[in-house]
Amino acid sequence: MNSAESISAPSAVVADEHVVDESGHFHAHDAPVDLAHYTFEAWIAFVLFWVLAATIFYQFFTRYVLNDSAAWTEEIARYLLIGMVFVGVSAMVRMQRHIHVDFLYRLLPPRIGRALSTLVDIVRILFFAYATVLTGQMMSKMTNYKMTIVDLPMNVVYAVCLFGFACSAIRAVQVAVEHWRQGYSVLERPEFPIESSI
Repeated sequence: MNSAESISAPSAVVADEHVVDESGHFHAHDAPVDLAHYTFEAWIAFVLFWVLAATIFYQFFTRYVLNDSAAWTEEIARYLLIGMVFVGVSAMVRMQRHIHVDFLYRLLPPRIGRALSTLVDIVRILFFAYATVLTGQMMSKMTNYKMTIVDLPMNVVYAVCLFGFACSAIRAVQVAVEHWRQGYSVLERPEFPIESSI
């Protein structure tokens, strides 16, 4: 291929797309929306996010419009944020969107990279399982504690955290099994996500 052909190839691709018609109008078609790959814990985190947004809006409205701030909103917003994060962690474990460094795996021999990746999967499972146990133990010791302003037990907040850790442990096991089945992980081949298969 000569240089003239390589320069004209991208323009041919753009011309075939027909984003702008002859009269200069812009035509774009959105891809169909597919919500099937979101799991139930992702939807729970989504609901918590919007309840948090409504709480913050109500706090803003009562403080700056009514000049009579609702005292409970700050505490409930804090707990909603905690719940959203801990439940959302599970969805990110499944999608493998947590921060990780895969540069080292490009330098290691494939067999060592596979062993190290398997170790990462095992440590992740143990971490979330242990965090689940610790949260349960903490809940058993804090049965009489109440929230500061709202008369609700603090174990409501810790129960959401326990749920998030338990879901994360289950998702970590699913991810590890899928890595073992396919023979590589996202650390070894970051271009192949597995979220559609779990």
